[in-house]
Amino acid sequence: MILATETEGLSRLFDLDLQLLADSVLMIIAMFFLFLVASHFLFNPVRKMLSDRQEKIKGELDEAARDQKSAAETRALYEEKLSQAGKEAEEILADARKRGIENEARIVAEAKAEAAGIVERARKEAELEKQKMADEVKREMVAVASVMAARIVQANIDTNAQHELIEKTLKEIGDSTWLS
Repeated sequence: MILATETEGLSRLFDLDLQLLADSVLMIIAMFFLFLVASHFLFNPVRKMLSDRQEKIKGELDEAARDQKSAAETRALYEEKLSQAGKEAEEILADARKRGIENEARIVAEAKAEAAGIVERARKEAELEKQKMADEVKREMVAVASVMAARIVQANIDTNAQHELIEKTLKEIGDSTWLS
């Protein structure tokens, strides 16, 4: 009998009876409802959280791309302004050099003109001094001639001889002295 119960237990293990089938269908339906409930309460919030996170990351990537583009534009603008500033600085320096050279040329020209004026004034003053000296020498010669004439008069020479002597003396002394 043991053998019969053993064979009956083994056959029941592999046989599908109505109870086993009903239990299996109920278990499948319960798992389906459990899946629907889990999907509604667990999977949908997780999916929503994942999609929100994906949208947030996409938004951040778009914002980073916009920021990078804006930074590139700003950098290009600053580089252009820096280049313009360099050009303006070079123009200012070139203009300052040009004005410096013009001022130097003007100052040198003024100095040359002033030096020429000083030389001309000195030449005129020297000419006047020369003329004064010549006049002074003439006066001294006239005084010497007068003294000589007086001595001659004292020596009792006639006036004609006296005039001839003065004229002769002035001619001898005068021409070479007056010109030097």
